[in-house]
Amino acid sequence: MRAIQVRSIGGPEVLSYEEVSIPQPASDQVRIKVAAAGLNFIDTYHRTGLYILPLPFTPGIECAGTIDAVGADVTDWKIGDRVATASGTGAYAEFALAPAAKLVRVQDDVDLADATAVLLQGMTAHYLVHSTYPLKAGETCLIHAAAGGTGLLLVQMAKNIGARVFGTVSTEEKAALARAAGADEVIRYTEESFNQRVRELTAGRGVDVVYDSVGASTFEGSLNSLRPRGYMVSFGNASGPVPPISPLVLSTKGSLFLTRPTLAYYIATPEELTWRAGDLFRWISAGTLKVRIDRRFPLEQAGDAHRALEGRQTTGKVLIIP
Repeated sequence: MRAIQVRSIGGPEVLSYEEVSIPQPASDQVRIKVAAAGLNFIDTYHRTGLYILPLPFTPGIECAGTIDAVGADVTDWKIGDRVATASGTGAYAEFALAPAAKLVRVQDDVDLADATAVLLQGMTAHYLVHSTYPLKAGETCLIHAAAGGTGLLLVQMAKNIGARVFGTVSTEEKAALARAAGADEVIRYTEESFNQRVRELTAGRGVDVVYDSVGASTFEGSLNSLRPRGYMVSFGNASGPVPPISPLVLSTKGSLFLTRPTLAYYIATPEELTWRAGDLFRWISAGTLKVRIDRRFPLEQAGDAHRALEGRQTTGKVLIIP
């Protein structure tokens, strides 16, 4: 099969399009004929070595497609089932492996590309607003990168709950997308201080929660945007990892809460996985959650896909198509 291989860590140029052996599922795994793989920032962290994987490896943890082989101990799934996973191995390929326990069924009225586009980022948005800091109607939240793949889903979910949503973006094109998704106020962080604007919009109080996927460049401003005893939810490193901070900073800024969640701990049980994915697919079918697919890159252009994501040239989800 054709796949992307990473043989040394580095920039997008290390993503090599090669012919490799088709993987064989372990006893508790299935093999998926990949219809689409999702591009996520975690893929860039694996490529650069921020998150370490043994070399060589095929990147990609998110995909959807049809099962074409099952491990010896797999009883709940069969060849031909339409499935998606955010816990796969080697999704940048024609065939990928996934634990049977981490699969979700994709109903017939949900396109496999949409299932790929919504799964990891959608379940991330779901746990952020329903579990990490459970938003309530009338509360205020600040969402960074509001026109990104996760950001657009976060905005919609927060508005469906009834929260007041502020979003940050870099361009007017992205601002229009965030507004269309439901953001009440959109702040161009390239033109003004977002934390000062948040203070103005909240009459000096600050927001109840910040959902920050950007990391180093927004972290301090995010803390400065919070109300006393507000929640700082740092869930990504798009601009680089956040440097160490003293816990006293949280005290002096108003007894703030700080958490660094990750999806794996919010889909750790079959019940949670089914709940989150089920909500997403149901909302897509009902039309209450819109999935924006920004671009589809052929598998051999995976490096260009990474450059677009890291260069903040994308709005919505980017897919890689074998």
